[in-house]
Amino acid sequence: MSEETERALIVSEARRWIGTPYHQCADVLGAGVDCGMLLVRVFVDTGLCVPFDPRPYASDWHLHRSEERYLGFVFDRCREVDVPGPGDIVVFKYGRCYAHGGIITKTDPLTFVHAYSLARAVIEERLGQNAQLDQAKRSRRFFSYWASEDKETS
Repeated sequence: MSEETERALIVSEARRWIGTPYHQCADVLGAGVDCGMLLVRVFVDTGLCVPFDPRPYASDWHLHRSEERYLGFVFDRCREVDVPGPGDIVVFKYGRCYAHGGIITKTDPLTFVHAYSLARAVIEERLGQNAQLDQAKRSRRFFSYWASEDKETS
């Protein structure tokens, strides 16, 4: 599959989850998912990553620890990029660590799908429309599966 086709597949799969209720540590389409497990399900279910499960994790781990647990499973499979594209991942710093993320669907304006606790569901929105996340400009990062050195073992 070409990179363009893979990226479109990721965006399409992420959008399938829109409307799924937000539920901590869940990963069932239509029943419940959180932001971390949404990333896992989208990349695993499309066949781009081998199955893995980062659970269990507490809902407030990022407030009490400095360990970048959320980024850990992203770092293992992706590389940081300055300019994201559709299908790439955006992560946001909450508390002491990066603890929220989503899948970019468009870059102009930056639009992404994420399981958002305040919305109580998976939504697609422009970053500029979300004051809480947009204020974190200095504490967001972008990662790409396609920039990784070895996608076969990811």
